[in-house]
Amino acid sequence: MPSTLTRPAPPAARETVAPRRRTRIFALPEARWAATALALFLVALPLQLLGGPAWVWGPLYALTYVTGGWEPGWAGLKALREKTLDVDLLMVVAAIGASAIGQVMDGALLIVIFATSGALEAVATARTADSVRGLLDLAPTTATLLADDGSEETVATDRLVVGNTILVRPGERIGADGRVLEGASDVDQATITGEPLPVTKQPGDEVFAGTLNGAGALRVKVERDPSDSVIARIVKMVEEASETKAPTQLFIEKVEQRYSLGIVAATVALFALPLVFGAALQSTLLRAMTFMIVASPCAVVLATMPPLLSAIANAGRHGVLIKSAVVMEQLGQVDAVALDKTGTLTEGTPQVTDVRPLADPGLNEAALLRLAAAAEHPSEHPLARAIVDAARTRGLDIPPVEDFNSAPGTGVTATVDGRRVAVGSPARLRGGPAQPAVTMAERLEGEGRTAVLVEVDGSPVGVLGIADGLRVDAAATVTALTALTGTAPVLVTGDNPRAAARLAAEVGITDVRAGLLPQDKVTAITELEQAGRKVLVVGDGVNDAPALAAAHTGIAMGRAGSDLALESADAVVVRDELATIPAVVALSRQARRLVVQNLIIASVFITALVIWDLAGTLPLPLGVAGHEGSTVIVGINGLRLLANAAWRRARTGNGQ
Repeated sequence: MPSTLTRPAPPAARETVAPRRRTRIFALPEARWAATALALFLVALPLQLLGGPAWVWGPLYALTYVTGGWEPGWAGLKALREKTLDVDLLMVVAAIGASAIGQVMDGALLIVIFATSGALEAVATARTADSVRGLLDLAPTTATLLADDGSEETVATDRLVVGNTILVRPGERIGADGRVLEGASDVDQATITGEPLPVTKQPGDEVFAGTLNGAGALRVKVERDPSDSVIARIVKMVEEASETKAPTQLFIEKVEQRYSLGIVAATVALFALPLVFGAALQSTLLRAMTFMIVASPCAVVLATMPPLLSAIANAGRHGVLIKSAVVMEQLGQVDAVALDKTGTLTEGTPQVTDVRPLADPGLNEAALLRLAAAAEHPSEHPLARAIVDAARTRGLDIPPVEDFNSAPGTGVTATVDGRRVAVGSPARLRGGPAQPAVTMAERLEGEGRTAVLVEVDGSPVGVLGIADGLRVDAAATVTALTALTGTAPVLVTGDNPRAAARLAAEVGITDVRAGLLPQDKVTAITELEQAGRKVLVVGDGVNDAPALAAAHTGIAMGRAGSDLALESADAVVVRDELATIPAVVALSRQARRLVVQNLIIASVFITALVIWDLAGTLPLPLGVAGHEGSTVIVGINGLRLLANAAWRRARTGNGQ
């Protein structure tokens, strides 16, 4: 039998993400206006508190009102044309009203809060758009078109049509979805399927646009129009998910329209009706403005935000970036979890799990691994790196080799210590008589591992098993998520069913959906949500981005995550610690409980002050003191989640 075996050849450098192209924050007008308003406020506040003259800090506050309030005010006026009362307009009116009766700082603070919130939303929207555009960089702009006479022409990929034949040289990205006609190579298609290792492609195999070819040349017949390629559909799915996903709001915003209308109507009535019956203008205006101050939703807004922002800050200290207060609130609502496999539950890098020498040659494990590592040492293939790393971990010396050969799609051979060593797939042996090596390889593959055969001088001497390493905290994370949601997570992966089933069994997952393309993952998530579930998706790759965008909430693993996944997700695990995911869900639930507590406190204060103002005569200073006092109380209550104890409770399961 030949001594060179079928296996993927060393690929070009692994590329799975697009170059980052980001809109600068201050290129957004909302960010510039909010930053200006905040800066002016931070200058004016200490001047006022230190007893500076009003002519110094007064104009600064006035500029704060203008820079931070003109955009939401204008947007609110335009909303009025559509017969909609925007809470932002109410806030601007309340801020102006506060200023009119001497509470200039209160009004300015309200303006800054809402301007900053609008700026953060604009930044998040721009970053998502940038990441979608960046995904297009994965697909090459040109391809080599082969004519019937064998001549070559470089053409734009958008000119390709179904039936064309293109040439893909080593190291190039494939220009269109199609099928291999000639050649053999390995293709890194992690961007599409999430598989951790390059896949051998031979005549008849399907390939995808934007995936990276290895060291072999391929002739590919185009089978899909470039506008309908898998990578183009990923872009479309992310864009559609971002545009059509139902707008999410904080709890208090869900009642803002009715609340705003009620306050406006009550303020107008409280001002106009007494005047009709002959009341004095000044006292009536003072009562109305007092009512607007004590009834304004400042305390309610701050009752909501401090717990959520404190939880965000606490999560950030422990390596989880939550992109907004809305996301922090949503995390506590999830009741189902869908987990990606490669790079999420696993490390995303292959590791040698089994070293099994055959009995006849008499090699031990160390000798077998040493020979394989020596032959693979000159190769750059991920399997080769895994074998070499395993030998080094065991302290084995790796001898020099001669006559190294790596043929695309066939394997590697080299002379080691005077013997010819071949390392590769056992596929060719299966066509011959049954051998122990074949049985051993099939057993390993049945367990979800990649089998690698080692030959010396044309005879099999052993088999290595290689698999993507499971994260140390994967099983504990699955258990914790099951406890939080009441049901075990679902595994959604583009990897093969055997590897997926093996890993699922190790971590305690029973619902396994394998071999999924990006659109299939979206379908799986949609089915869960149509069944009434609020699904948390955890993933890391470009292929996970549509599902992350479409889900109720998405979390991306940050260390190896693609730009698109990081931008499509609502949160990012920066330190790549899987166990932080159930912790942050539990922390969100703590925050939601504090929000409810704070809303009750704020409502009690507002109700008491409003009744006093309507039924009697509420002195303005007392009204302001009560209003600000309620704000301080709910603020301090919300800040409790800044403490490390809150995170410890979430990690141990006591914060559910």
